[in-house]
Amino acid sequence: MKLLCISCMKREEVTASTVVEWFYRPDGGKDEPIYEYRKTNHEFPSRFSGRIQWNGSKDMQDVSITVLNVTLNDSGIYTCNITREFEFEIHRPLFTSSRLIHLTVVEEAGEDFTSVISEIMMYILLVFLTLWLLIEMVYCYRKVSKAEEAAQENATDYLAIPSENKENCAVPVEE
Repeated sequence: MKLLCISCMKREEVTASTVVEWFYRPDGGKDEPIYEYRKTNHEFPSRFSGRIQWNGSKDMQDVSITVLNVTLNDSGIYTCNITREFEFEIHRPLFTSSRLIHLTVVEEAGEDFTSVISEIMMYILLVFLTLWLLIEMVYCYRKVSKAEEAAQENATDYLAIPSENKENCAVPVEE
């Protein structure tokens, strides 16, 4: 589960030192530190030990973390504190920001009755359309076959010379 925390307050040409602190507060509990970035990554010993990954960017605009293997016990409030000190020649302004993320973990949802019905309807429609296409193809094939047979019969009627007219052929035969 990626816990997104973005702080777009730094331009590339301005150098700054950034400190990112992540806290977790269970329902009805108090904040406990779980992760810190201060030039290097540091994970505090907690219920999240070994399950947190840094997911931020090098320019420190995105300071997100990812919680691996999320459980029901991971529900609570996550706080992302960002402290950025800009390094100008004359002065060093300090910028602080805090983001709260409310996370509620629920059990994996089972299949909804509506989704099961829609899936069944999809398969019924697929079978119906396939059968309709097959029937349409057979109908068209029969129609074309009958048209070809009728054309063959008409062609033989026009091309056939009756036997009584064969003797009185208008074309003279030379020997």
